[in-house]
Amino acid sequence: MRLNQNILLLGKKVVLVPYTPEHVPRPTLRPCRYHEWMKSEELRRLTASEPLTLEQEYVMQHSWQEDADKCTFIVLDAEKWQAQPGTSEESCMVGDVNLFLTDLGDPSLGEIEVMIAEPSCRGQGLGTEAVLMMMSYGVTKLGLTKFEAKIGQGNEPSIRMFGKLHFEQVAVSSVFQEVTLRLTMSEPERQWLLEQTSHVEEKPYRAGASEPR
Repeated sequence: MRLNQNILLLGKKVVLVPYTPEHVPRPTLRPCRYHEWMKSEELRRLTASEPLTLEQEYVMQHSWQEDADKCTFIVLDAEKWQAQPGTSEESCMVGDVNLFLTDLGDPSLGEIEVMIAEPSCRGQGLGTEAVLMMMSYGVTKLGLTKFEAKIGQGNEPSIRMFGKLHFEQVAVSSVFQEVTLRLTMSEPERQWLLEQTSHVEEKPYRAGASEPR
């Protein structure tokens, strides 16, 4: 999605930046963070993901940037990113957060997913803040009023996290072994969301130059 390609969202625990080709480095220069993460069998199981080749990763990145029905941000560790000016985004990457706007019959519905892939960064609230920030972006910039999250039945931490964010279970698929949770943004829910993200700052973004300010 081109709408978010020039903005950076700064929270307390995470920084959200657009997914650019710079986040898919060539292995001759340095290892690709995603490829390293996806070597984890546990992570692939929790996210229902398969490892991609470098060529597939570039195709995926281009798709996320160009397709109007997908919105993604790379999640950076804010503390690490702000610790030293000039710190590379790649060294601060901990995961990603995504929105899928694929329900043609209901453009106000977004499917949301988050991945905190860096093991040392799990359980610290980074995923929670990333989801809240993405939901706020979806509500204020994309006009979304409903969110769904499809989570593997064995991914108890994610199910609990979305439950704490007021999502309710609406379906279970034994075929795909996943549960579907939904949140409808009533006016009280919208106000709660905006209060939870009132600290977030939106800043201009240029790939490779998002130094802390």
